[in-house]
Amino acid sequence: MTTTRRRGTALVTLTATTGLLLGTASLGAGPATSAEPAGDCATPFPVSELAEGDAVTGLTVTKGTTPESFAGEVIGVYEDGIGPDLDMIMVEVDMPAVAKAGIWQGMSGSPVYAADGRLIGAIAYGLSYGPSPVAGITPFEDMDDYLDEPFEPPARVKVGKGLAARIAAATDVTRAQASQGLRQLPMPVGVSGISQQRIDGAEKRPYLRRGATASAGGTSAAAAGPETLVAGGNMAASLSYGDVTQAGVGTVTSVCNGRIVGFGHPMSFEGETTLSLHPASVLYIQEDPVSPAFKVSNLGAPTGTISEDHLTGITGFLGAVPRATTISNTATYDGRTRTGTTKNTVDTAAASTTFYQIVANHDRVLDAMMPGSETMAWSITGTDTDGSPFELRFEDRYASDYDLTYEVGYELSDLVYALTRITGVTLDSVTSESVISDDSTSYRVRGVQQKRGSRWVPLGKGEVARAKAGKTLVLRAVLAGPEGLSYVPASMKVPASAKGMKGRLSLTGGGWMYSGGNINSVTKAKKVVDAMIRNDEVELSLSLSKKRKNVERTKVVGPADRVVFGSKRVRVVVK
Repeated sequence: MTTTRRRGTALVTLTATTGLLLGTASLGAGPATSAEPAGDCATPFPVSELAEGDAVTGLTVTKGTTPESFAGEVIGVYEDGIGPDLDMIMVEVDMPAVAKAGIWQGMSGSPVYAADGRLIGAIAYGLSYGPSPVAGITPFEDMDDYLDEPFEPPARVKVGKGLAARIAAATDVTRAQASQGLRQLPMPVGVSGISQQRIDGAEKRPYLRRGATASAGGTSAAAAGPETLVAGGNMAASLSYGDVTQAGVGTVTSVCNGRIVGFGHPMSFEGETTLSLHPASVLYIQEDPVSPAFKVSNLGAPTGTISEDHLTGITGFLGAVPRATTISNTATYDGRTRTGTTKNTVDTAAASTTFYQIVANHDRVLDAMMPGSETMAWSITGTDTDGSPFELRFEDRYASDYDLTYEVGYELSDLVYALTRITGVTLDSVTSESVISDDSTSYRVRGVQQKRGSRWVPLGKGEVARAKAGKTLVLRAVLAGPEGLSYVPASMKVPASAKGMKGRLSLTGGGWMYSGGNINSVTKAKKVVDAMIRNDEVELSLSLSKKRKNVERTKVVGPADRVVFGSKRVRVVVK
């Protein structure tokens, strides 16, 4: 048996047009750091003192971790351009990389300074039409002053005729292009460890995000250290890291006394939060002719916490990292075994992390999109709303004649999603173990037989099940498989109160059953799990009635050695 280990893989970026589901979590001890970043403790430059034509300088990273300087010129101040009493400063950036690619995604947070060295603000917006040197700046004097009243940041800032004319006069941008307005630079929030094809092919779920547009690297301690978290350097905020990294990469605006602020706009506008803070290293700037270019980056190990996510940017501190849920999958196939693990720092992202972790690990071990079957045993541990610990366990069998990987991830992830929506519930771990086979065959319910004396009598086609009140109805399910017919005992006790009743008996394969319900507490979750029917089991359902009297009984039999599909119904008469 061999064991494989995963290193960093592609981070598929998703434009954050809708808010990620972020929550709060306690903090844990941070990893050891080799050096603390140099603080700049910048002094804000008042917007009221800016004038058209003022020369500015700035810092950003185009490759690696070292900030590069750029020049620029103030076009003007767009009053209330970001929000009420929150102006947007318009600047034309003069830099070879910007001349080539325009203002890019991931440039968000790049500090812009006045001639006297005071900090004007952070690049956060770009023109809507495509590559452009025109940037919208969030004032630094507002970046730590969070608004008391909720305000939804505009997806696009309109540009009037007067401002459009000024932009056109000062730059190579046409008046028509400028009139299309400015928009917040898309935040490249992405998922590593899983391909774009996998994300696009997943079934629609509220916790799975769509719109993969680009790629970057995974998380590695060697990528960048905390000393690179300086003004103009790279910074990232993640929901999870490890096998599956879900993160947004931008730029540091300022660092002071262990506190850090960046981006210049929200990551997802969640207010108080606990995202993991990472340094990052840029591989290159990917050009895009019709939308903002983006930087492709590798993330370093977590080195702090993002605690605030507001209209004017994200803020956090160095040192302690958020408490994490450990999400892992162990997959065994054809002599290969691999355990993939991810640290999930936001409970409400745990469902997507669970799904992506299972898919990523299966793809790594199977190394193909293939049919097959597997048994998966899983466990969820956590803390209930009253502080008491809980554990949920289940084991199931899956089969697919096309792509096994997609069959196995949804059931567990759906349950994790339901648990994370219960206020006060905290997840500690989500663990799954998969044993995979090439055999993709299954059973189908072909019929049901009743034992009468020494004979097994097929039911249906006019032959009803004959039962006696208070006695056991001795049955067996007939399953059709690749080797022919198989039989599963399926007897059921008929209540004495059912005398004279008639009705139906249904046999349904677990592969056709849905196990779920409205889970609004851990207690309800336990009941749902206890009642779950395995895909390789068969459910018997007896429904009898006479006048206004009704009898309902259910029983689960099996498991068989394959997933069971199909259903069969027969009539029942009770004497």
